[in-house]
Amino acid sequence: MAQVKLFTPDSNWTWYASEFDGNDIFYYLASGLKVEMGYFSLEELKEIKGPLGLTIEWNLYYESFSLQDLMEKHKSEK
Repeated sequence: MAQVKLFTPDSNWTWYASEFDGNDIFYYLASGLKVEMGYFSLEELKEIKGPLGLTIEWNLYYESFSLQDLMEKHKSEK
């Protein structure tokens, strides 16, 4: 289950985090130019800025979904 949704408000990138190592690394599903799964560092993600210079935001109203459901949803939108 993806418990957290992060996104860039000025582009089409979204990250859904499902696992956390307790330190800095998350397992994720991302949707942007393509849909992909892997690991990201929260510290590195904090440095990302969108085209207008906006930083990553945490979606406070996100409700958990399975990674499979999210992958299917985002692949069908591409």
